[in-house]
Amino acid sequence: MSAAAPGPAEAGEGSGREAHTPPPTPVPTLNLANFLTMSRLALVPLFIGALFAGDGTDTSWRAIATALFALASLTDQVDGWVARKYGLITDFGKIADPIADKALIGAALIGLSVLGELGWWVTVVIAVREIGVTLLRFWVIRHGVIPASRGGKAKTMTQIAAIVAYLLPLPPSLDVVRWVLMGAALLLTVVTGVDYVVRAVRLRAAGERAVSGG
Repeated sequence: MSAAAPGPAEAGEGSGREAHTPPPTPVPTLNLANFLTMSRLALVPLFIGALFAGDGTDTSWRAIATALFALASLTDQVDGWVARKYGLITDFGKIADPIADKALIGAALIGLSVLGELGWWVTVVIAVREIGVTLLRFWVIRHGVIPASRGGKAKTMTQIAAIVAYLLPLPPSLDVVRWVLMGAALLLTVVTGVDYVVRAVRLRAAGERAVSGG
C-alpha cells in the first residue's frame, strides 16, 4: 500500500520550503482617481473660454464659466476621496493633483485680473505662495512629504468660494461678500504659506540630522 500524499500542512512543514507573501499588486496609473484629476486639467481651457466669451460680461457665459469652475473644483474633492478609499494613490497622482489645483485656481485669478475685476496684487500674492510651496515640496522631497494641514484645506475651500463669488454675475450691492471672502482667502493663503515654510525647514533639518547620525 502506497503512502498517502502529504497534505498542505505536512508539505509546508516537512519540505523545508518557506511560505512567501506575494508582492502587493501595483496600482495602475490609469485609474478613476487620476482620470478625475486629468479631467480637472481638461476643464481649465473650457472654463477660460467661457469666462472670456462675450467680452467677459455676458451673463449666460459667466454662469457657464462659474458652473465649469465649480465642477472642476468638485473633482478635486472627489479624486482624493476615491484614491484613499480604493487604494488608488500613485506617484503620478501625487504630482498631477496639485498641478491641476494650481492650474484651475491660477487660471481663474489671472482671468479675473485680466478682466479688471480683481486686483493684480491679489493674484500675485496667491501665485507667489503657491509657486513657493511647490518649490518647497521639491526642496524636502528626499526627506519626506508634508501632509496637507487643516489650514491648507480651509485655504483652498475659501479660495474657491471667493472665486465663485467673483465669477457669479452678482449685483454691486453684494460686492462686500466678494471682498470678505477674498480677504479671508488671502489671510489663509499667507498664514498657511508661512506654516508650510516652518514645517519644511524642520523636516529638512530632521532629515539631515538623521543622515549625519546627529
